[in-house]
Amino acid sequence: MEDLIKAIILGIVEGLTEFLPVSSTGHMILTADLLNFTGERAKSFEIVVQLGAVLAVLVLYWKRFAGIIVDVVKLNWMHKKGVNPMHLILAMLPAVVVGLLLHSFIKEYLFSPQTVLIGLVLGGILMIVAERVKVRVTAEDVDSITYKQALGIGLFQLLALWPGFSRSGSTISGGLLIGTSQKAAAEFTFIISVPVMFGATLLDLVKSREYLTTQDLPLFLVGLAAAFIVAMIAVVTFLNLIKKLKLSWFAIYRFALAAIFLIFVVL
Repeated sequence: MEDLIKAIILGIVEGLTEFLPVSSTGHMILTADLLNFTGERAKSFEIVVQLGAVLAVLVLYWKRFAGIIVDVVKLNWMHKKGVNPMHLILAMLPAVVVGLLLHSFIKEYLFSPQTVLIGLVLGGILMIVAERVKVRVTAEDVDSITYKQALGIGLFQLLALWPGFSRSGSTISGGLLIGTSQKAAAEFTFIISVPVMFGATLLDLVKSREYLTTQDLPLFLVGLAAAFIVAMIAVVTFLNLIKKLKLSWFAIYRFALAAIFLIFVVL
């Protein structure tokens, strides 16, 4: 029962933070440490629970993904109305290539409390800079994003390979710096996160398969379900509030989290 409670707590943390610019990795490492839920079993759980957050976005945007799949099948990859497969390819390619090449290095050297702390701080600084630098907005909504902007957002997504930077924090900041509105960048981030996270999660699961057992299935399913439900609520709420929320508020929160991280985990 104790492990199931931990699974619910961690699932809620994952669902709440995965798509907000606050670093789900930082929150998961801090929470797991506070709950004394560590080791290879815990790492496998963290991989599985991400699927819950991915499935939430897939459900919320199922019509858009269905349209993209139809475009892929029909080889209609570059139509001019809205987000098409080419937007996703351009946005995903940098992270896919670099992530595959450096996967072992990232897992071995960057998934530590110290590196996450650095990512939290640097990511917060990036968000403040992105908000204060005034760039003319040329894409008010997600369907106005150009191929060049899609690639630019994809390049900023590379920063998220450093745990603590946050995928949404990096891509939303990047979007602002290359001329998209905050809402357009956020929505595009959610869309491209599905194939990127799904692929990364499957790769991690394959590499961690020796630690996956049927005995832990209830634990994993409970965490996945909690992440799925909370992520759906978090994404809808964030999109509704995005025009009112300033990135600097999230940056301040990240700095506070880094201080907590330093006190409870690093020191």
